[in-house]
Amino acid sequence: MRPSLNVLSADLIDRILDEAMDILANVGMEVRGPVMRQRLIEAGLPQDAAGRVLFPRDVVERAIASAPSSFLLYDRDGNPHADLGADRVHFVPGSSGLRVLDHRTGEARLANSTDFVEYVRLTDGLRNIAYLATAFSTNNDIEAQVSDAWRLYMCLTNSKKPVVSGAFTEHGVPRMVDMMQLFRGDRADLLERPMSIFTITATGNFRYSEDSCQNLIDCVEAGVPVEIVPVTLMGLIAPVTIVGATVFHTVDVLAGITMAQVIRPGAPVLFGGAPATFHMKIASSPMAAIEALHLDVAYVAVAKKLGLPTQSYMALSDGKVLDAQAGAETFGSALLAALAGVNSVSGPGMLDFVLVFSLAKLVFDDEICGQALHFVREVKPLGDLPTRALVDQVITDQHLIMAQHTLDHWPTELYLPAPVIERDNRENWTKAGARDTAQRATDEVDRRLAAYQPIETDPAIDTELIRIIRSGLREQVDLPILPVAAEPRPLDDPSAGRRHNPRRAPRPGPTSQEGPPS
Repeated sequence: MRPSLNVLSADLIDRILDEAMDILANVGMEVRGPVMRQRLIEAGLPQDAAGRVLFPRDVVERAIASAPSSFLLYDRDGNPHADLGADRVHFVPGSSGLRVLDHRTGEARLANSTDFVEYVRLTDGLRNIAYLATAFSTNNDIEAQVSDAWRLYMCLTNSKKPVVSGAFTEHGVPRMVDMMQLFRGDRADLLERPMSIFTITATGNFRYSEDSCQNLIDCVEAGVPVEIVPVTLMGLIAPVTIVGATVFHTVDVLAGITMAQVIRPGAPVLFGGAPATFHMKIASSPMAAIEALHLDVAYVAVAKKLGLPTQSYMALSDGKVLDAQAGAETFGSALLAALAGVNSVSGPGMLDFVLVFSLAKLVFDDEICGQALHFVREVKPLGDLPTRALVDQVITDQHLIMAQHTLDHWPTELYLPAPVIERDNRENWTKAGARDTAQRATDEVDRRLAAYQPIETDPAIDTELIRIIRSGLREQVDLPILPVAAEPRPLDDPSAGRRHNPRRAPRPGPTSQEGPPS
């Protein structure tokens, strides 16, 4: 069996869904995108006297039935990379910060394109970070209207991993779709083998903005999977109680899922979210608050009842540096996400209310995520039932170190972390410099960056990618200069080959229409 987590009874989930369906049918959503609103009306959805679009229960239920229960995400070369569905868990860097915590100086500063390229190259080699995200803005070194495409360019040319991304403007998606299509045979091939998930943010207060509506249409029509991500603020725009907040959250997500299925039935959609609590005393919005994490796993339980793939913002910290708070919040939420079976967990690398990204924290989080994934692997007998032979051997030899059972199973059963996690004795730790976690993580960043293996991009494709980005510039003439990767040094990883994550490996055969593999 697989270790799991249950926070809502089946009866309570049904009551939450009934409440959400009632709100959708009788209160509806303020759909500010004129094209989306027209598409919904043409599909037969009614409006109330104030112009709010109503979502009758039968329409929502048909949309849920048409949404795939799982789908495959492919890498840049078109190979299956991640199978999102059932309880298969994938950890992904968080999005979208404004600053980086410079691991060389300790300064939290505005990020730039050099920082972003280093982030992509680092993530490319992390085993437990399944795919990329456009983790932080590069701020003033690129014009805002093409900054989303510029970040996608740096991902596509420095790693073959898929990427969680999104458009910053109402009309940003088509440009980014054109860029991704350069790595596929045609638009149909991109639809069949998607390499990205785009985030669609529900605005809150039962409203979808113009940007979110148009981005949703463009993504779904192009075949780009989307994650519907309400920022549910408990105590501010949603109830402070878990059940009430789950109802509010479910309303926002089901509206997005329904709109996606109206545009194109069968479009892959993740039931997602980025909840936070509203801290009444200091007016902050912690995403690592225990109540926000409770809401995460509660709405995931609702999504699983509906048979939908899931996303959440977890495995992160509201702390300011890589310290005890950051470690505790990240490990606690990563383990909760793994136990809940969240398919796409956004958060590793993030600090300070998702405002600051840290490369040192990312390599630390890679280890944390690996341990969480190791914990939720299937528990089953592995040659240890019946146990009498092992009992006899330990009585005879006084140990099991050289037992065949130990030799057969320790490489997969024991998780051996990289040097960022300290597991030596105090004497050896002192001799090695008595470095704390932050220092070890900083050293690990530089070690891994030095080992980065550059990937090749067809020069013709690279030229076209640059042309697409330049076509959106208004005044800027020169694009930021990106660092050239140095000759890679061998990465001497003491745990290499011992931490393979079977949950991340896609299984051959199923498509997004066929549901999860059995």
